[in-house]
Amino acid sequence: MKEEVLNLIKDKKLSDLKKKLEEMNSIDIASLIEELDYEYMLIVFRLLSKDAAADVFSELSHDTQEDLIKSLNDKELKDVMNELYTDDAVDFISEMPANMVNRILKSIPVSERKIINEFLSYPEESAGSIMTNEFIDLKGESSVKEAFEKIRKEGTDSETIYTCYVLDNTRKLIGIVSVREMLLAKPDDKIKDIMRTNIKKANTLDDREVVARRLQKYNFLALPIVDNEDRLVGIVTFDDAMQVLQEENTEDFSKMAAVKPLEDKYFETSVVVHAKNRIVWLIFLMVSAVLTGTVISHYEDAFAALPLLVSFIPMLMDTGGNCGAQASTLIIRRTCN
Repeated sequence: MKEEVLNLIKDKKLSDLKKKLEEMNSIDIASLIEELDYEYMLIVFRLLSKDAAADVFSELSHDTQEDLIKSLNDKELKDVMNELYTDDAVDFISEMPANMVNRILKSIPVSERKIINEFLSYPEESAGSIMTNEFIDLKGESSVKEAFEKIRKEGTDSETIYTCYVLDNTRKLIGIVSVREMLLAKPDDKIKDIMRTNIKKANTLDDREVVARRLQKYNFLALPIVDNEDRLVGIVTFDDAMQVLQEENTEDFSKMAAVKPLEDKYFETSVVVHAKNRIVWLIFLMVSAVLTGTVISHYEDAFAALPLLVSFIPMLMDTGGNCGAQASTLIIRRTCN
C-alpha cells in the first residue's frame, strides 16, 4: 500500500489517491501516514475530508500529530479541532509542547475551549482526564418520540447514542435508558417509565484504571461520570477504557520484569534513559548473585568430597528461575483479567 500511494503521488494522480483513501478505514490510513516521509504524509492528510481527517488524526501518534500541526494552516487546524471529540482533543492537547498549545486553543471556539481547560485541570490518572461531555441527555417527562427527535438532532456530535442519560432539572443523574428499550416502547411512553434507576457510575476524581475495570466488569459501552454533587459531567467510553487498561497492563509487565515503565515508546527512548530504568535492578540482581556465589564457596569442601553435587546447581537455579517466570506470568494475567 505504501509503494502504491507513493507511486500515485509521484505520478500526480491525486484524484485516484483520494478515491482510494475514501475506501480505507481511518485506522489503516493512520498506519499508512505513520510510515510515510514528512512531505508525503502531509499530502495524504490534506486529501482527506474533514470528518475523515479528524478520525485519522485521533489515531496518529503524538509525534506525528505534532509534525502535522506545524504544517497545517489556521483554517486546516480549526477544521480538524472542530471535528475531534472532546476526549480526543484533551488527550492531544495534553501531550503537545507548551509553545503549540496556545495556537491550538485559539483554533477552538471559546465555549469548547472552556470545557477543554476544565478537563485538562483534572489529575492525569483520574476518570475526569479521559471522559467526554458529548453524550445524549434526556428528561424523565419526555416521551419516547421526543427523545428520538433529540437523538436525531444531537446524535451527530455525540460519541455514543446507544445509551442515553436521564437528568433532573439540576442535572443530577436519575436514570439510564438504551435506544433498544426506547425502540421496543410505544412512542407516547414516558422516559421515566422505561428508564433503569440501578445506575453504575463513577466520580471525576476516581482512578481511571478503576473506572476502566468497572466498564470491563459490567460490559458497558460507556460509564457515566458525576462530580461531587452527583451531577453528570461526562462519560467514559469503552475505547478509552481499553486504552487505559492496555497502558496499565504494559506498566505492570514492566514492573514485574524489574524495569521502570517507559514514558515514551521503546524506539523513541534514548539509550541513557533505558539504562537508568534498568540499572538499579540489574545491580540488585548482581549483588544477589554475588551472595549466591559466596554461599556456594562456603561449601567447597563438601563439593570436593562429593563432586556430583555440583551437577545439581544449574538444575536448582534454572528451576528457581522457571518457577519465578511462571508465577509472574500467572499473577500478571490474573491481575489483567
